[in-house]
Amino acid sequence: MENQETQTFHWHYKDFDDSNFQIRGRTLFFVVLLVCLILFVTLIYFYCRWACQGVPRAPLRLFGHAPPPPPPQGLDQSAIGNLPIILHRRPSPTNSNAEAECAICLGIFQEGEKVKVLPDCRHFYHSECVDEWLRTQSSCPLCRASLRVDSTV
Repeated sequence: MENQETQTFHWHYKDFDDSNFQIRGRTLFFVVLLVCLILFVTLIYFYCRWACQGVPRAPLRLFGHAPPPPPPQGLDQSAIGNLPIILHRRPSPTNSNAEAECAICLGIFQEGEKVKVLPDCRHFYHSECVDEWLRTQSSCPLCRASLRVDSTV
């Protein structure tokens, strides 16, 4: 038993028999094709990384002209300030369809609270809420009626 445990394992080059290992015909073709494909994909990958790295992008220009700036979406401060402000009164029991809350902040209107009324649709909101909305949008938050005087839509 001791002999088996103390024996060392030695490999010799001449012990390996690889005389029958040959790459011929189609196998060689596919190995060369695979290596070329891997090399090609790697080169494309590194080229794309190099081309996209740190290059500032110019805006798209058609026929050498810059695109026009987008029109302002909201109303100007003077138009927002000219909207009428009224004191809110609780709706009468016969008029159950009257608005009882601000559609922007969903806060309930209190008796005597100042609310801003939009001219065309007559919807009303808290002044602070609708002012912030109208700086970025030019329509009623509820029905989307346009508030622009020069609007053709």
